[in-house]
Amino acid sequence: MNATRTLDAHDIQPGLASLREKGYVVFENVISDDDLQQFSSQYDRIMVHERDHPFDPGDGPPAPDDDEMAKYLADAYKIDDNELARVLKRIRHTRAENHDTPWPVPAEKVSHSFLQMPLVSKNGSQRSYNLPAKLPGCDRLMEHPIVLEVMGDLLEDDCVISDLSFNSIAPQSGSSYWHIDSPFTMVPEPVPQMPLAIQVGWLMDDFTVDNGATLVVPGTHTSGRKPPWTYDSLECEEALTGPAGSLVFWFSQVWHRAGANTTDRPRRAILGNYVRSWIKPLTDFTRCVPADVLERYSPRVRYLLGWSAFGPRRG
Repeated sequence: MNATRTLDAHDIQPGLASLREKGYVVFENVISDDDLQQFSSQYDRIMVHERDHPFDPGDGPPAPDDDEMAKYLADAYKIDDNELARVLKRIRHTRAENHDTPWPVPAEKVSHSFLQMPLVSKNGSQRSYNLPAKLPGCDRLMEHPIVLEVMGDLLEDDCVISDLSFNSIAPQSGSSYWHIDSPFTMVPEPVPQMPLAIQVGWLMDDFTVDNGATLVVPGTHTSGRKPPWTYDSLECEEALTGPAGSLVFWFSQVWHRAGANTTDRPRRAILGNYVRSWIKPLTDFTRCVPADVLERYSPRVRYLLGWSAFGPRRG
């Protein structure tokens, strides 16, 4: 099977320059037609299965601040009561795994990297996490030459993957709110300009203005500021458009959001978040990728997923 097309250094360097200047870049037509078809089919299969069988690791005992957490989640995300109940159940289960250790801060100040997140919104948009355990062949994406060159140039060669997930923006759904991504979500202003994390998207569909292509405000990665909490359009916003099979990158501190999907089909992408090796990842892959799956991955992919990339036992 033809894997993924490789751009040479002449192609990549202008893209890197654009990424540094504007905060984002699109490399068009990187994923082969065969890979695109394979990943697209697996994407649909996994998302349908998880809609019918939502992730349910179990439950845990209640805690005094559960009502406060429920209110925070209901205010922060557009989810129905059933999804809210599922998220709270996963939070209780995770807390029980951690010996019922409470967070020492109120709900709105808990690091997003420590929280269970909603998987389905009221409008039908959907997210699926932990793809290294679910998606055959995703190592070809994780260690794609363009991805490794971009990340190595900006985050150093020992960077790791914080998150790898499916993201589907539902048909006839409105835009999301402006935000920046982890780890900058919990950092006070001025937001550091140093590259600490970079988002990458592998486009499973054409990204267009009509179907909710990601919107960004160029240059905001050097502003030191966080975006306003709003769903309204902002001056100078641009859409990350490109054909299916393209690669997009943006700095995690760039202001961005999903656009409105006014079409009758979902807008699908695989999203990754690469971070410097000393930043805690969103997902601890070392605890959730089965050993038989891990054996299929190269040493580089294993390191990207966190093996040999954490503090060792020292006594």
